[in-house]
Amino acid sequence: MLLMAALGVAGVAALICARLVPTAFAPLLVAVALVLAGVGVAKHRVSAVEAPVLTFRYYGPIEGRVVNIDRSASDAVRLTLDRVVLARMAPDRTPDRVRVSLHGEQPIAVFTPGDVIILTGHLSPPAGPAEPGGFDFQRHAWFLQVGAVGYTRTPALRLHVPEKPDLKTQIFGMRMAISRAVQEAMPGETGAFAAAIMTGDRSGMGQATLTDLRASNLAHLLAISGLHMGLLTGFIFALVRYGLAVVPGVALRWPTKKIAAVCALIVGAFYLALSGGNVATERAFIMVAVMLVAVLLGRRALTLRAVAMAAVIVLMWQPEALIGPGFQMSFAATTALVAVFGALRRFDLTGLPKWTRPILSVVLSSFIAGLATAPFAAAHFNQIAHYGLIANVLSVPLMGMLVMPAAVLAVCLAPFGLWGIGLWLMDIGLRWILFVAATVSAQEGALSHVWAPDWFVLPVLAFGLLWIVLVNGRGRWAGGIAVVAALVLWQQSTRPALLVADSGSLIGLQSVEGRVLSKAKGSGFVAGIWLENDGGPVAQDLAAARSGLEREGRIIYAAVGDWRITQVSGKTALAEMTGCGGADVLISNQTDEVMRPCLVYDVLRLRNTGALALDLTVDGDLRITTAHQVAGQRPWNIRQGPVPAPVQLSIAQRKRVAEATLYTQTD
Repeated sequence: MLLMAALGVAGVAALICARLVPTAFAPLLVAVALVLAGVGVAKHRVSAVEAPVLTFRYYGPIEGRVVNIDRSASDAVRLTLDRVVLARMAPDRTPDRVRVSLHGEQPIAVFTPGDVIILTGHLSPPAGPAEPGGFDFQRHAWFLQVGAVGYTRTPALRLHVPEKPDLKTQIFGMRMAISRAVQEAMPGETGAFAAAIMTGDRSGMGQATLTDLRASNLAHLLAISGLHMGLLTGFIFALVRYGLAVVPGVALRWPTKKIAAVCALIVGAFYLALSGGNVATERAFIMVAVMLVAVLLGRRALTLRAVAMAAVIVLMWQPEALIGPGFQMSFAATTALVAVFGALRRFDLTGLPKWTRPILSVVLSSFIAGLATAPFAAAHFNQIAHYGLIANVLSVPLMGMLVMPAAVLAVCLAPFGLWGIGLWLMDIGLRWILFVAATVSAQEGALSHVWAPDWFVLPVLAFGLLWIVLVNGRGRWAGGIAVVAALVLWQQSTRPALLVADSGSLIGLQSVEGRVLSKAKGSGFVAGIWLENDGGPVAQDLAAARSGLEREGRIIYAAVGDWRITQVSGKTALAEMTGCGGADVLISNQTDEVMRPCLVYDVLRLRNTGALALDLTVDGDLRITTAHQVAGQRPWNIRQGPVPAPVQLSIAQRKRVAEATLYTQTD
């Protein structure tokens, strides 16, 4: 509270000074005030969502109420539970929410929102980054108020259903009921696709279909985002406005345009509530709402000011969305489209045949949106869909002209039992889209992979692109320098020579063939992230078969320059090891209580440091970077202990490996 008060006072002081100083300096002070306000909003958000987080591995009975149903990366049904009860755990230490994947045979095929269930499962704290500077799931889970994640292989049983569910649960129940009804009426992947775009429930989508959609750059059609919200509200706006226009008395006396905007806004709000209200949908609704309110006020709806206002509202509501791919890609596409189509107003296109204008609009919008989002998609997902423009040109028009209107028709006819007409039309369009996705993704060279850039590349790139869009005159092209610099910096980005998982059970050495992993099975999630960030995702067993590591049973030897790193798995192998076996750094997935003449990262220390990245400095020293060192001391990882000091082993230290003080100094 003291920090927030200080930030508020400083912000007010900056605004007051902005009124007193010369006009040339006022924008700088206003910018300072806005930055301070942003820091205050972020701090408030972090405190507002604070909830207990599990601090140890738990196995035992779990009770909770179903508040979300989705599907994990392993294609298992995954439940999010609130009102959690764990055995022998005080309520104030019990996580508010847990997420559990259901494996094995489950007697209950379909769970109803609001069900209170019981099961026996494994829970653990949300995992930290798979590598220093990588995606921080702990941070993501903090803002979702998910305090533990896990799985069960035993049956999950329904304990009871609350007699009076709250409004949120009722809406969730309606959402899942519609999803099940749609999938029953449209079996297969098209039904799952239809349920996803109508209700936001993607639990029925298979991994093969998702892979095809991502490889063809059509995955954005699956998520309820700007495209769906825009198509739906645009269709309602046009339907109401032109429907009223056919009545002469209404068209001449009533403000039909504003009435249509209000109707579209109400439908959009209902769609937001029905879809579950995730970040992407909230962002899309805010942008649509800003444009519709502009219509009500008699202002231009599509301007950069409207986009900026939507971005400010989103960041005030959820400031953590700033560094997420959804926010970046959505606003990159929207900003680029508004800027380019605004510039095209200066050109006379009346000479073009009328039938070519919709085609040109679709092709141009797909090209602009794809070009604007490509660097952000590549940075976050390490892949580029080369035929994405073709797939979007073949799919997006059908989405707007057939699928979304058919969805509205199905909803309107549902009370009369005739919604099958709308679903039949949807099925035709969705089959075509899935056919395009499968065909495009199957082409040779449809997808390429890139390595993850350094942390500063995307900010430099975003600055350059914003400069080009926002600055008028010839000076705007100076932003191209920043864009080129970002791409050059990306090209110069390097990957760590050796990565160590925070469990100590997996290491990955960069070799000529690519990253070689210490084992072919186990820690598959971490292994997949490493290989994707390297720009070379292959099967884990193939990566483990590469040369570069020396193996002696459960002991793995790796070399980074002249430095020797040893990984020991299992209690027996660790107990049988004398000293460090000639290693400079010893990695173990067990607790090591022996004083050894080298730097030791056992499982206890790795829980404190997180994942490791080992690299050589220019002088040949060994630099060890930890995940928690990069992330800093944050509320979501504060329970892991203090931020560890950076470690760098020099040649001089290497000559004194017999001194056990090295171990205690880095403790």
